[in-house]
Amino acid sequence: MATSRWTAVPARTFSPRRRGPVLERAILDAALDQLSTVGWSGLTMEGVAAGAQTGKAAVYRRWPSKEDLVVQALRDGLPRLDGVPDLGGVREDLLQLCRQMRVTMFSRPGFALRAVLHECDATTAERFHEVIFEGVIEPSVKLIKEVLRRGIERGEVRSGGTEAFVCDVIPAMFMYRTKVCGSEWRDEEFEALIDQVMVPLLRP
Repeated sequence: MATSRWTAVPARTFSPRRRGPVLERAILDAALDQLSTVGWSGLTMEGVAAGAQTGKAAVYRRWPSKEDLVVQALRDGLPRLDGVPDLGGVREDLLQLCRQMRVTMFSRPGFALRAVLHECDATTAERFHEVIFEGVIEPSVKLIKEVLRRGIERGEVRSGGTEAFVCDVIPAMFMYRTKVCGSEWRDEEFEALIDQVMVPLLRP
């Protein structure tokens, strides 16, 4: 009597189809991954689609160009600068704020942003300068002013210590030494910036 033989077929596993915000998050994460590995010049919409495990059309439907895609990935991904805790003195408050800025600029999106600014041409870079101003510079200046206003109230900071150029010093030095000098901003560098520049500048 013939016996029938059955060949076991492995069960096919299906991954749920992603839509809406879940798919968009996957695409934006893939864009940041591409920037971290191949840089701005090597990033392609096809590579991002492959990294997000979706079709190229799904990327282009949302972002017509890689500039549009990267701008949103950076805007959404950069860590937000929160309010500076009141540690009882301007020096410590400013040091804490500097550390928060370091977290933002040395995060994965921050690294990607710096890579973009180094690689792309001047015209394209203009779009990303807006991202860094909105995501890092403007919030930093706002928090610096808050710290200095408290210092004025305590008598630690001279009257007028919140002038625009004074509040620009830390972000300007941070961006210059990060982009031009390649500084990693160790704590001792922050201390030197505060003690040698900011404290003498702010002293009543």
